[in-house]
Amino acid sequence: MPDMQGLVNEFLIKLKKRKMEGSQATAKQTAELLRAVISQQRVPYSNQSAALIDAVKSVGELLISANPIELAVGNIVRRVLHIIREEDLSLTTAAMAGLNLSSVSDDDDDAEHDDHPVLSAAAVAAAARSTLRPPSLQTLLEDVPDGTAIPRTSSSGGDSEGKSKSADKSSRTRKLKHDVIEAVNELIQDINTCHEQIAEQAVEHIHQNEVILTLGSSRTVLEFLCAAKEKKRSFRVFVAEGAPRYQGHLLAKELVSRGLQTTLITDSAVFAMISRVNMVIVGAHAVMANGGVIAPVGLNMVALAAQRHAVPFVVLAGSHKLCPLYPHNPEVLLNELRSPSELLDFGEFSECMDFGNGAGSPLLHVVNPTFDYVPPKLVSLFITDTGGHNPSYMYRLIADYYSADDLVVQRRTTTGS
Repeated sequence: MPDMQGLVNEFLIKLKKRKMEGSQATAKQTAELLRAVISQQRVPYSNQSAALIDAVKSVGELLISANPIELAVGNIVRRVLHIIREEDLSLTTAAMAGLNLSSVSDDDDDAEHDDHPVLSAAAVAAAARSTLRPPSLQTLLEDVPDGTAIPRTSSSGGDSEGKSKSADKSSRTRKLKHDVIEAVNELIQDINTCHEQIAEQAVEHIHQNEVILTLGSSRTVLEFLCAAKEKKRSFRVFVAEGAPRYQGHLLAKELVSRGLQTTLITDSAVFAMISRVNMVIVGAHAVMANGGVIAPVGLNMVALAAQRHAVPFVVLAGSHKLCPLYPHNPEVLLNELRSPSELLDFGEFSECMDFGNGAGSPLLHVVNPTFDYVPPKLVSLFITDTGGHNPSYMYRLIADYYSADDLVVQRRTTTGS
């Protein structure tokens, strides 16, 4: 059995040192780590979901703080917490419905049923909705009013009933962990196949003889464009180079190797070339709850140019990039500054940046941001692995993946007596 603390510490070092490239790889490894945490977590008979939630939150809080700019980590932590809540609610509802069904199916005890009415639908629903305190079967029954208590059997069957309840509790504990792990496996599979799912929609959006503009490098965009090429669509791609890292050079080379007509342009030429473009297709670092996009630096300029010339601005993003937070939330770190060495040669500019000249601070300051924020009003369409969506619908789509209780990932604090 692997050392869980060692695995967590190793992953934290990777996050802090930026050893993982790309949101997809980060999201997948985060989900795999949390799956291991759940698998090794011991859970009690009561409040099993609470134990799993606490375990995931304790690890998730560390992961998020290790690299706050990588929002995919927080997204996956919140997705796993939502999975735990949903699976627990499903099991609780099924258990309560089973008790209700077994009570009404005993035709030989009609008189006894009259004295002890079965659980009402309202009681079942009320118990199932109590997700703030993750319920177990025992605590749900304790919360049911006296008038809706479960009928008691005769004393002769007491021992067998006690054994049956104990077995049911143990079985439900194992089933909750099993169902959660299975759901996390499905999440990992969705992350693995998100590029293919998005690429399958390419033929619906790219048409013959169109000109497509993109900026920088994105594997999602690459697979999307190549999927359209495989469907015998003939089109040209303008690639803005994405200074100062020039990731667009890598994308242009890859597109040419796959047989696409490609034109590489400078970032400053976007406004000059946008009038010849039919559609802008770009990737995203994260999609916020309001439909805003955190994207590689330079994309806000491209979005403004597209709006000015009435060119559709399409964003491709896997579901692991959908973030339930808003840009103004204090938990959101919208940007980080990269090394000035990407912009200039320190040897050539050493005199301008010399701190030892007695002036206190250099005259030349270098700012090299990593990301841009593109407001939702500049986005025409989002294409995710679940289909195409308008920016105004993104908040509803995101709400299906997360629970409101998990927007702030923080462990429960215990107070001493």
